[in-house]
Amino acid sequence: MAIAVVMPKLGLTMQEGTVTSWLVASATPVSTGVAVLAISTDKIETEIEVEADGVLHHAAPEGAAVACGEVVAWLCEPDEVPPATAPGATPAARIDEQPGRGAGTVTATREGDRLFVSPNARRVAADLGVDIHRISGSGPGGRIVSEDVVAGAGAPRAAALISPVARRLAERLGLDASTIAGTGPGGRVMLDDVIAVGGTASAVPHAAAATTPTEIVPMTGMRGVIAERMHASLAEMAQLTMTADATVDRLIKLRKALREEWGDDAPGYTEFVLAAVARALRAHPRVNATIRGNEIHVLPGVHVGVAIAVDNGLMVPVLRDTDRLSLMELTAESRRLATAARTGKLSLDDLEGGTFSVTTLGAYGIDTFTPVINPPNIAILGVGRIRDDVRWKSKKKARRRRVLPLSLTIDHRALDGAPAGEFLATLRDHLESPHRLLTEG
Repeated sequence: MAIAVVMPKLGLTMQEGTVTSWLVASATPVSTGVAVLAISTDKIETEIEVEADGVLHHAAPEGAAVACGEVVAWLCEPDEVPPATAPGATPAARIDEQPGRGAGTVTATREGDRLFVSPNARRVAADLGVDIHRISGSGPGGRIVSEDVVAGAGAPRAAALISPVARRLAERLGLDASTIAGTGPGGRVMLDDVIAVGGTASAVPHAAAATTPTEIVPMTGMRGVIAERMHASLAEMAQLTMTADATVDRLIKLRKALREEWGDDAPGYTEFVLAAVARALRAHPRVNATIRGNEIHVLPGVHVGVAIAVDNGLMVPVLRDTDRLSLMELTAESRRLATAARTGKLSLDDLEGGTFSVTTLGAYGIDTFTPVINPPNIAILGVGRIRDDVRWKSKKKARRRRVLPLSLTIDHRALDGAPAGEFLATLRDHLESPHRLLTEG
């Protein structure tokens, strides 16, 4: 009897995962414990192992977004044919045997209030004025794809699925867009498809040729999640950024002395900032909060997230109980999380529950910037590069100093400028008196 391999639910907030790649080809015998596919969620990438022996048959293609609990593969006996679906195995889809439909056609249904439909299919439905709820899905797990919408609308495929710039170019070249084969998502006719039919790029009008991309990067997976979350953050919050400089001459001297004594185990500037942030949050708990409905919820634990650049985007692992860690404990945990992030070994526990975030761009020569708040936090600190500055002791005498720029973005709905400024002043005070961070925990 066939055994379903389903998309696992790896965390409380996980709704779906994307099939990044299949590690084992379809129709291949596998054993218990073998990793057969890699998936990505809005937070991590991981591999999925099978829990039984059998012949693996893929049920979802690479790149497919699959809801938690839906079938992604089947484990069958050697001579067994994998089922198209099974009762209860794919809650978002069912086999529709209605007259006029072939056996095995999958029709999209709701799971709660959620309808499984690709983003491009939603756009096409909006363009054509089609009610998406009346469309049958032929994609993985009953997912509605662009072709389903076009078929349901009775529109010519190529005419409906064509990018605006491709349509304009086809009109300028006198081409019938409905006769052009599309290579884009869902068969969408793209600019390159029109160029291929109408002639070389040199024959294309200059303005159109100039829009031909040299590279197309899909906004999917981690990139898509970052885009969605950052856009939502700016759209839903009243964000305000304020900046201040901390004089760090003492910090530079202290770090140099610690490096001479402890070598590579000595904390870096980022760890000093994290320690100072934790102490400032403890002194100003209203910054350590979140908004739920029409209420501001001040949170009991100080858990600081650290933005870390990775190959495909950005991850924000969380330092648990940051205010209770000694500087050396904080340094060790910070470096563990950074290594895990860059090697793809972060767990969901490492990524959830942050109450405040810190992001640094000093290594890239950036002085100040406007960091975007990481929901559901109400504040984030941006840290720039240490730079030379001058402090005037009198009208005629100047003294060189080193400063660290700090950029604090707040959600003005939850926090006003004055208390935010007080938090920033406390943070600056800790950085300008760094020896206290060695003894406080």
